[in-house]
Amino acid sequence: MKLTPYSAYVKIPPMKHNIHNRLHQDSSDPMALSRESWRVFQIMTEFVEGFERLSNISPTVTIFGSARFPPEHPYYQLTEEIGRSLSESGFSVVSGGGPGIMEAANKGCFAGPSPSVGLNIQLPHEQSGNPYQDISLSFRHFFARKVMFVKHASAYVVLPGGFGTLDELAEILTLVQTGKTRKIPIILVGSDFWQGFIDWVQVSMRDAQKTISPEDMDLFQMVDDAQSVVDLIFSYYERRSFEPSAEERDMLSYL
Repeated sequence: MKLTPYSAYVKIPPMKHNIHNRLHQDSSDPMALSRESWRVFQIMTEFVEGFERLSNISPTVTIFGSARFPPEHPYYQLTEEIGRSLSESGFSVVSGGGPGIMEAANKGCFAGPSPSVGLNIQLPHEQSGNPYQDISLSFRHFFARKVMFVKHASAYVVLPGGFGTLDELAEILTLVQTGKTRKIPIILVGSDFWQGFIDWVQVSMRDAQKTISPEDMDLFQMVDDAQSVVDLIFSYYERRSFEPSAEERDMLSYL
């Protein structure tokens, strides 16, 4: 007896046929596959260059914040003071290498004795490298750049910013919370900006929905001046080394 194929009973909409054929055509394009394969080497190159050029910058403080603040803005001026204070205290400063808060952090550090580092990202708008960088790296891929922000950091300082800054803050909080990186100071600067965010985290996330634990609120601290930033970092490391332990180095290798 001749069997009737299942497809004879099932009517697949023409649109699904078109989508399937298009996907099959795209995935079998040898040029597309070749481009994807070569992209792996581009990503590897970004990691290798980052690991090599940043290998001797510790201890390091990574600073995040908006690209949109001009030099006359109070947050820009505060960040420049923080960068200078950290540099004079022996810390390299790492920023995203662009304008605004990033420029202010590099500018302050550049005026001091410690290396000023910019991890630039290629964007269609906003990002252009600032001139206050002793070490400047350029990335196409956000995830490779994010690893470099975390890899050598002894502390994170987060100034006011937009979605990018919130993304970076959420990422470092998640990495520490989940044990994927070592616990180090996470310092929010600017209570007038951050207090509303902290209130929302406490009321909505911690208390109402219980999507975080009460102790997660201890992952970060908030201050309003440059000296408090430096004091918090030195206080944290008073009884521990700036260098990660062997266990922490192993942890950082799996970022």
